[in-house]
Amino acid sequence: MAQAENYLDLPLEEVLGDRFGRYSKYIIQERALPDVRDGLKPVQRRILYAMNEEKNTHDKNFRKAAKTVGTVIGNYHPHGDTSVYDAMVRLSQEWKVRNSLVEMHGNNGSVDGDPPAAMRYTEARLSKIASEMLRDIYKGTVDWIPNFDDTINEPVVLPAKYPNLLVNGSTGISAGYATDIPPHNLAEVVDAVIKRIDNPSVSVDELMQVLKGPDFPTGGIIQGVDGIRKAYETGKGKIVVRGKASIEDMRVGRQHIVIDEIPYDVNKANMVKKMDEMRIDKKVEGIAEVRDETDRTGLRVVIELKKGANSEGVLNYLYKNTDLQVTYSFNMVAIHDKTPKLLSLPQILDSYIIHQKEIVTRQTVFDLKKAKNRSHIVEGLIKAVSILDELIATIRASKDKQDAKKRIINAYGFSEDQAEAIVTLQLYRLTNTDVTSLEKEAEELKKQIEQLEALLSSDKKLFQHIKKELRQVKRTFSDERKTVIENEVEELTFDIEVTVASEDIVVSATRDGYVKRTSLRSYGASNGEDPGIKDDDYLVGLFELNTTDQILLFTNKGKYIYLPIHLLPDIRWKDIGQHISNLVSIDRDERIIQTIPIRTFEEGEYLIFFTKNGMVKRSELALYKAQRYSKALIALNLKNDDEVVGVYNTNGHAEVFIGSNKGFGLWYHESEISVVGQRAAGVKAIKLKEGEYVVNGQVFDELSEPSIVVVTQRGAAKRMKLKSFEKLSRAKRGLVMLRELKTKAHRLTGLYVISDNETICFKTHKDETHRFFPLELSVSDRQSNGSFLIDSDNQGEVTEVWKESDYEKPFEE
Repeated sequence: MAQAENYLDLPLEEVLGDRFGRYSKYIIQERALPDVRDGLKPVQRRILYAMNEEKNTHDKNFRKAAKTVGTVIGNYHPHGDTSVYDAMVRLSQEWKVRNSLVEMHGNNGSVDGDPPAAMRYTEARLSKIASEMLRDIYKGTVDWIPNFDDTINEPVVLPAKYPNLLVNGSTGISAGYATDIPPHNLAEVVDAVIKRIDNPSVSVDELMQVLKGPDFPTGGIIQGVDGIRKAYETGKGKIVVRGKASIEDMRVGRQHIVIDEIPYDVNKANMVKKMDEMRIDKKVEGIAEVRDETDRTGLRVVIELKKGANSEGVLNYLYKNTDLQVTYSFNMVAIHDKTPKLLSLPQILDSYIIHQKEIVTRQTVFDLKKAKNRSHIVEGLIKAVSILDELIATIRASKDKQDAKKRIINAYGFSEDQAEAIVTLQLYRLTNTDVTSLEKEAEELKKQIEQLEALLSSDKKLFQHIKKELRQVKRTFSDERKTVIENEVEELTFDIEVTVASEDIVVSATRDGYVKRTSLRSYGASNGEDPGIKDDDYLVGLFELNTTDQILLFTNKGKYIYLPIHLLPDIRWKDIGQHISNLVSIDRDERIIQTIPIRTFEEGEYLIFFTKNGMVKRSELALYKAQRYSKALIALNLKNDDEVVGVYNTNGHAEVFIGSNKGFGLWYHESEISVVGQRAAGVKAIKLKEGEYVVNGQVFDELSEPSIVVVTQRGAAKRMKLKSFEKLSRAKRGLVMLRELKTKAHRLTGLYVISDNETICFKTHKDETHRFFPLELSVSDRQSNGSFLIDSDNQGEVTEVWKESDYEKPFEE
């Protein structure tokens, strides 16, 4: 029972919350995020400090990496050796950090993502610039804390004599926070710090005159100065980073794309593999071969193009669809006063300046104390030389060192420290020359003390000293900018020919939604046979098109499907096509009523829609160009139970004819229909009475002098000349086209405007299908009911009428 009292009975959520809170605090402060002052995460700081302690510096020989890792783990960082070694390797990778802090002998990984050699094989030492991070660390410049087992101390932060956070950047993910700070050019960052010191209220725009933007070790091109500005102002922003690529001529008519710089943090091998997969999968046309020709002289990826390929288009496609162009998102989070904080550029610079002010102040205090102590000793030594004989006599008369010191202090007024220096003085120091050098040293110390005291008494002088040190670092370590910055983000455009092989094919679509494309060879081999099609289905479009064209499929529910032809399945002529629902989502009872092929969305072209409830709508064709192909889009707004009965493509100068089921026909010009937006409902097309609805609307050219052909539910058909109608205006009642009977009155089920020798088909409710050639019918007047084609009493009433789709070549020159 006594043992049980050691356990606490706590709710799980309380324990979880408390423990996860502690863990989060640890990984935020002590693992994943850099300190704003020295730009280092704890593991990086410990690696640099341990190497410095072990004298593993740039001016000494390389040392086994495993030895350093062991020291770091044993003394400062009680974690896995892999995590320490990985951090150490990253500090040496010149494609990850702008100024490497560790130099490595051996395989330290590659830009292809290859792993480094094991730590037992590699050797490392601090780089020259790393010594600037640690300079004056033993001069009391930073605070120290006990290590994990309280055996030795480690620094809380490094002196960091240059702004490492901005120069080398940082990336990390912790609990609730992530950071992404890009690397910058050392010279530019130093200039920005100096500018901020000179004018603490300097704006981001003014800072950007010297600090242009990130400078990635891999070079490349940054696009979007506004993104940089926003990031510097707020800590968050987006820029586009693209590799450096050029188009070079090879042999006659052939070119290749050469990439010699890739975006920061991109795995080259993966990028090249993706490009080659695009070539194999034929996602991009025109690429003959992709080769990685990188060697010791530098990075080089060659994309060989086929003869006549659109090189600019291919390059733009690669920018858009591979890691040759990426978006880099700034997220400048760092530990500031033990707290993670999203920082703007001025805040980062200010934190660094405050840090340097503290470092230089503490360094000056240390140097001043040391100089004063030495000055005091030198003063005593000079005085001792002047009374040398008495001193020697006094010392010889003393019992021991302690007694000698006591006598010297009492007899001549020396301090404890001076007395210690005198009694430990070596005999050779008593020569005449040494007195001169002591006086010279005393003079130099006096000057040094004055300078140090002046530094401490004046912020202005302190900042001058900081600027002097920064300029010295800049002179020693700065280099040319590697990354080019462009103001605007280039919009990537390329013709469809870049991604699709141009090929003439046959496209067919049926009322029930079966679509396919067929090769001309398969279509030609059919010898005029009907296509593969279901028994109760029929074609609503049959065209010879190119794979680079598009087709618009309109449904009875006011939707439309935008389909690039190359996305259609390639199916033999005699096989049934694929249902449209496999490509886009549509309703189960939706039918295709019209197909309109499009090569380009020309200005001045229109779509006209007719609906069952007597509405008509005219909109610009260009509005129907879509970017998304995954679902049916709204073509017009239908009200209540209305549905679309016809859709036509016009040039703005067409004639319109509408027929109702009660036999009224109305003819007017397209211009009477006002042009409206894509989703609008349209205007009234024809005046309808109760129980009356529109059977069909037709669009035609008056000059062709077409015939109006109607089919009734009783199986009668008749042909009328257009000139037997009077041209009226929109929304009128129209003119009668049938003679009204008292019993079994005729009602329209189909209406078409015919000018060529076309075929009309109709189906009865007994599932019989019939066809006729309307131009073979004699011309009737408007008052007649035409001729019976079938006996509806025996063969069933007509339920559906359609015009047989002819083979069209819509874009033939």
